[in-house]
Amino acid sequence: MTHSQPHNLATLPVAIIGGGPAGLLAAQRLAEAGCRVVVYEAQATMGRKFLVAGHGGFNLTNDEPLTAFATRYGSRHPTFESFLRYFSPADLRRWAAELGIETFVGTSGRVFPTADYKPAQLLRAWLLRLQQLGVSLKTRHRWLGFEGPQTLRLRDEAADTEFLVEPAATVLALGGASWAKTGSDGRWTALLAEIGVSTRPFAPANCGAEVAWSAFFREKAGRTPLKNIALRCGNESLKGEVLLTDYGLEGTPVYALTRPLREALAAGPAFLHLNLKPDLHPDQLQQKLQRPRNGKSLASFLQQQLSLGAPVPALLREVAPPEATADPAMLARLLQNLPVPVTGLRPLDEAISTAGGVPFAEVDGHLMLNRRPGTFVAGEMLDWEAPTGGYLLQGCFSTGAWAARGVVEWLEKSTSVLS
Repeated sequence: MTHSQPHNLATLPVAIIGGGPAGLLAAQRLAEAGCRVVVYEAQATMGRKFLVAGHGGFNLTNDEPLTAFATRYGSRHPTFESFLRYFSPADLRRWAAELGIETFVGTSGRVFPTADYKPAQLLRAWLLRLQQLGVSLKTRHRWLGFEGPQTLRLRDEAADTEFLVEPAATVLALGGASWAKTGSDGRWTALLAEIGVSTRPFAPANCGAEVAWSAFFREKAGRTPLKNIALRCGNESLKGEVLLTDYGLEGTPVYALTRPLREALAAGPAFLHLNLKPDLHPDQLQQKLQRPRNGKSLASFLQQQLSLGAPVPALLREVAPPEATADPAMLARLLQNLPVPVTGLRPLDEAISTAGGVPFAEVDGHLMLNRRPGTFVAGEMLDWEAPTGGYLLQGCFSTGAWAARGVVEWLEKSTSVLS
């Protein structure tokens, strides 16, 4: 990942606004290309959301083949396939190795640092590398907007002063609008609106689904997992584990289905369909349920025949009509297609990520703003979404690398025109 220094780029300063993964990788790539880079971060430390994201399982990327990997970005998959080919999951693992961080592929295909390494250690090694490359890292510096065709307005929170900088190019990497405590609050949309850049409203992605459980069910089920299930919304489904909570459902399958669920909620009544026995053929399931109960309760019968214990009986009582549990054929269909009515998604600030932001129509093929030449956008500021499992973080890294490439080409073109 060492880059040759293009002619004259060392004399041209580049500003990175935002000290998250996309911004820091863009800074590294640009410094390796010979640029003078300054990163401005509003928070007291760099990479706060990067650290918070690591608390739930620090998977950097995924080992899935690139063609399949790109489909995780939904309608943006052709664009992201280009990004991924430029800075791939393999490139990300090599990048970590160059920082001294070893990685391995888990059974699910997710890529993790080995147990010896924590998110904070990787971030420290990364920041040290950036400093060795000559990158200037300025924390507690808030971006206030644009001034003229190239100038940026900033505020030094520590010194309580405002100032102007005029970089040759700028990369905006301020994140989406989830986890505001990390600085990812989406307030930058107003600053882009001042120069006529439209943004799509933010919406929660990778978040829990709200269900209006009865008081009885909330008390009975508590925070209980449903393991080895499949979850479906519309035509999309995913196997995994779901957690019943007092507000509804959460877990990887729920997070992965937030996009179609969000669309279903916008159109009218929305449901998540639970398959509690996804590996059992419907005929086999029905045969098991047709066996005599011999006076056993539904709970005892389900436990004996299907190893379905609590909270399945309570869940059936909550969402299924009473007569359905008495008929083996109806019960079999319900166990593999149990409709759970969803009333909404969890609040934006609780979401792992967000949809919305800068539409791709507002940037060119290099991720440069059409309305402000020399200003590029990367990471979750752009309007894309992907499930957890390494896809989110990889998307941030790949768009950061792609934006850096665009900056280098822009600067080379600018210097050639000037000369």
